[in-house]
Amino acid sequence: MTAPLPLFHPARIAATFFWVGHAPKAPGTWGSLAAVPFAWLLLSLGGWKLLAAGVVLATIVGFWSSGRYAEALGGKDPGEVVIDEVAGQWIALLPAALDPVSFAVGFVAFRVFDITKPFPASWADTKLDGSAGIMVDDLFAGIYAALVLLAYQHFF
Repeated sequence: MTAPLPLFHPARIAATFFWVGHAPKAPGTWGSLAAVPFAWLLLSLGGWKLLAAGVVLATIVGFWSSGRYAEALGGKDPGEVVIDEVAGQWIALLPAALDPVSFAVGFVAFRVFDITKPFPASWADTKLDGSAGIMVDDLFAGIYAALVLLAYQHFF
C-alpha cells in the first residue's frame, strides 16, 4: 500500500470534494448533498448548459483525482471519494427547475440509484477498475435519476 496523500494534495481535495468525503457516516450521501447548492448556483447563473459544463469538469477531475487517491490508498473504491457522487448528482439535476421540490426529487432519485446500482451501473461498479470503476456507476445513476426527474416534472 502506498502512503495516503497529504491533506492538501489537489487529488485528495478534489476526490473528497473539499474533504466532505471524510464525513464519518454516509460520505456518499454527504457528497451528494454538498453538490446540490453548487448545482443550484450553476443552474441559476447559466441554466442547464453551465451545469452540463460543470458535469464535464467534475467528471474529468473525478477520473484523475479518484484514480490517484484510490491508488495512494491501495483500495478499489475508497468511501471517502465522493467526486463521483458530485458528477452523478449534477447529471441528475440537469433537468431540474429552480425549486426545492425538483431538487429534492433529483437528490433522492440519485441516492436510490447510486445505492441500488441497476444495470449497467452494477456492471460498471464490479467490472471496471481504477477511476472508471469509481466514476462510471455514478454517471449511470445520474442519468437514471435525471430521467425520473424529467418524468416527475412532466406529470406534476
